[in-house]
Amino acid sequence: MEITEAKLKEILKEQREDYQTHITALAEDFQSKLATGFEPLITLSQTLKSIQEMVAQNSEDITIMKSDIQFIKQELKQKVSVDEFSALEKRVLLLERRA
Repeated sequence: MEITEAKLKEILKEQREDYQTHITALAEDFQSKLATGFEPLITLSQTLKSIQEMVAQNSEDITIMKSDIQFIKQELKQKVSVDEFSALEKRVLLLERRA
């Protein structure tokens, strides 16, 4: 069987079309697998971003709480303890009885 130039072109054209179809299928499969692989990364990225926002908010809240605690400490230093109040109450009662 003799292969003419026209026959050779036809054979090569068929093989090229088969090759292109195969390559297109491989590329589509690769793209779908790549997209599937990136979906969890995108979700993870979004989750990390929300966690960062929560941590920032918590840090701000903790700073406010520290400030409030410092204020409360200062106020408590100026107050009388229960023991001191009890002692003062007894002294006042003794003074009232003497008067």
